Amino acid sequence: MRTEFHPPRGPWPLTGWAAAGLLSLSAALPAQAGEKQLMPASVPKAYTQECGACHTAYPPGLLPAASWQRLMTGLDQHFGTDASLDEATVKQLATWLQANAGTYKRVRSEAPPQDRITQSAWFKREHRGIDAAVWSHASVRSAANCAACHSGAERGNFSERGLRFPAGLDLRYRSAWDD
Repeated sequence: MRTEFHPPRGPWPLTGWAAAGLLSLSAALPAQAGEKQLMPASVPKAYTQECGACHTAYPPGLLPAASWQRLMTGLDQHFGTDASLDEATVKQLATWLQANAGTYKRVRSEAPPQDRITQSAWFKREHRGIDAAVWSHASVRSAANCAACHSGAERGNFSERGLRFPAGLDLRYRSAWDD
């Protein structure tokens, strides 16, 4: 006679199952609790070399798939620069970006103007306290230079815990980092 396994009901057995699940999940999470890593574990070398050479190699989850598709098909006019790549590299990066594009509500609800991450509603909301003069400061250069303030930007970690005040920036702008 064959018997089927049915997990017992009640809080204790479920707690054991939940604990086992959380334990296995915790091994995959970053060491710092509460810090969310947005960059996928496997990043093509070409992405960090080519895209990261001019600006932050953004985590693909920051834009919807349609935005990445437009960006990858318009590299010859990439925000005023010719960022053309060979066909094989474009195909590799476009496939990776599509597979890892943002699907959560704040990203998929609407593509930002001109597919610029820095023009997205959530980016503007997160940075609303930053004075416009900060973006043009020599140690920051632009809103696209995430690493100027976010020490974990290259790993896709934009936690407030990792914020740093840009070197040489006048202290009168510090309040935006302390809120």
